[in-house]
Amino acid sequence: MSAKSQPIIVIKKKGGHGGGHHGGAWKVAYADFVTAMMALFIVLWLMGSSEKVKKAVAGYFQDPKGTGSLLGTTMAGNGVEAVITEDNQKRLEELKKKLEEEIKAKKELEKLAKQIEITITAEGLRIQLIEDKNGVFYQSGSPRLSESGQELLALLAGELKTLPNDLLIEGHTDATQYSTDANYSNWELSADRANSARRLLQQDGVRPDQVTQVRGYADQFLRVKDNPYDPSNRRITILVRNGVNNAPPVPIAHGAVVDGASTATAPKPAPTPEATQPQPPAPTTAEPTKPNPASPPVKAGLMGKLTSFMPGKK
Repeated sequence: MSAKSQPIIVIKKKGGHGGGHHGGAWKVAYADFVTAMMALFIVLWLMGSSEKVKKAVAGYFQDPKGTGSLLGTTMAGNGVEAVITEDNQKRLEELKKKLEEEIKAKKELEKLAKQIEITITAEGLRIQLIEDKNGVFYQSGSPRLSESGQELLALLAGELKTLPNDLLIEGHTDATQYSTDANYSNWELSADRANSARRLLQQDGVRPDQVTQVRGYADQFLRVKDNPYDPSNRRITILVRNGVNNAPPVPIAHGAVVDGASTATAPKPAPTPEATQPQPPAPTTAEPTKPNPASPPVKAGLMGKLTSFMPGKK
């Protein structure tokens, strides 16, 4: 007799949440938890912020592009909230009025009045030199200033050099491509034009450290958004800045030594009676306590407390 064939056994496994790992549902739950915690931290931060910050954040969600200047950071770049004092505002208003009167008084510049736009914003006094199709301030396709541009910048330098405010210079172009050469485009042209304005301003008396930033934006910030090729998109902006950047520098507690000379000196505290008493073998005086580089600075505020509970923080 032939051997009996072995029976075929079929094992069916049930799908679903088998194997004990429950699929990926836990990942979704964890992601929701992390998102909720992030939202909580943002809300807690907003609750401790100033009314101006709250207004700017609320306005951003209503109009993202229209409220960027509420804190004075649309083009300033460092995100520091502008501090607009009454004295600074008055000084800028007087400067605006004086510049407009001097431009009208000069026959050579009176015809350019329509090409010069002076406004006071949260960032400070913004002076824009706007081109037309004929090229008023710069030669066509060149960073070289025209005679009118040189005369106007000389007039501006005479007033700006007397101010304590920092200056920021921006260059803008329209969307027309400068050339097919990738090594020199509208980016280079806008930056070179802003830099040529800086050189002329400093040549006419503006302090070297007064100009803090020179920027070239090409066609990224159009003046006429509906027409990227409009000649008025080509412009130079000189911003007389408001804000904390103009405050006097904070004294450095402990200066470093560079080339054998100390870069800063810190006032020593008054010696205590115990420190001035003679001690064997020689009299000693108390020295200012040096900060311990190993100890991290104390974080104040709500965010500092929250980060202290994070893993790895002590």
